[in-house]
Amino acid sequence: MNPPEERPAATGSLHSGAAGERLISLDALRGFDMFWIIGGYEIVRGLGKGLHNEWLNRYIMPQIEHTPWAGFTAWDLIMPLFLFVVGTALPFSFAKRLERGESKGRIYRHVLYRVVILWVLGMIAQGHLLEYELPKLHWYSNTLQTIAAGYLISSILVLNLRLRWQFVVTAALLLLYWGLLMLVPVPGQGADHLGQQDNLAIYIDRLILGPFQDGTNPPYTWILSSMVFGAMVMMGVFAGQLLRSNLSKLRKVLILLGTGVACVVVGWEWGRIFPIIKHLFTSSMVLFAGGWSLLLLGLFYLVIDVLRLRRWSFFLVVIGMNAIAVYMAVHVFDFRVLGDIFVWGLSQWTGIWHDFVRAVAGFAILWLILFYMYRKKTFIKV
Repeated sequence: MNPPEERPAATGSLHSGAAGERLISLDALRGFDMFWIIGGYEIVRGLGKGLHNEWLNRYIMPQIEHTPWAGFTAWDLIMPLFLFVVGTALPFSFAKRLERGESKGRIYRHVLYRVVILWVLGMIAQGHLLEYELPKLHWYSNTLQTIAAGYLISSILVLNLRLRWQFVVTAALLLLYWGLLMLVPVPGQGADHLGQQDNLAIYIDRLILGPFQDGTNPPYTWILSSMVFGAMVMMGVFAGQLLRSNLSKLRKVLILLGTGVACVVVGWEWGRIFPIIKHLFTSSMVLFAGGWSLLLLGLFYLVIDVLRLRRWSFFLVVIGMNAIAVYMAVHVFDFRVLGDIFVWGLSQWTGIWHDFVRAVAGFAILWLILFYMYRKKTFIKV
């Protein structure tokens, strides 16, 4: 098994402007995020059940569950990090297309194509599209659709505005969303409401989506929140533009880490007056989650692309190179069922550890499929 640096790059879009080499760190960070979605969650839950340790149950296990409403856990970072990574790759992709001489019109057509595909895949993953029952259909209810919305907004900004104005518009989106949620009255309820059922964003979702809105409880918000999905992707875009620059690698690391700390602090402080609520994707949450995303990217970039300690990252790169494909795979099929072929009989000996064994077995099968695709250079892209 060769480490990533000894294999030819699978695609040509993630190359730093200074060194011209692929950013393995971004592939690994994408894989790190996907790991938790496709198996890490169940593995840690099974581990917690098996160990049944009081300290673990009190401090660690709550971090792999979503916050009921206001607040933030490590698990709440998974979705924003996904958007952030998409944004980080965007400047590399667009630069490659522009260098090939593609017109903006052609790039826009590609953007719209990606938006449509991501939207349909999102409806398949969580919108019950393949059940073919109209009453069960959710038009806007999945992470892939938030990526589609954020990607569309970010693409327009990147293709039409200079960096300074990209910053200005991104800040304006965050401030405008804050103003709308806090100042615009909800009919029959008034302004300044951020409850689960009495906020402007959920009101607009109900008004436009009607019976086809997100059916989760507590509900996530989508239509009005799209503006801050764009802001989340733009935070990744700014990181990608930094990584494409000719600054020294060390300076890039310092900027990523320093900016990450600043965003975490500002987001936390802003959360005192505009609470951090992932279900609403509040502006304070965007800054807070964006800050942690910058810190993770900075650490991955430092270790993998600056210090070149890469062998450990191969496990994650294999996942990250087929992120969308594996995301869809686990939403339409439970790979633990395949794992049961090999480990179900062990239940008589594994006892309370069996959930952990099942989770590891299912994930192992999925990772080996991804490894085979990686070796065959089969990368499914949208």
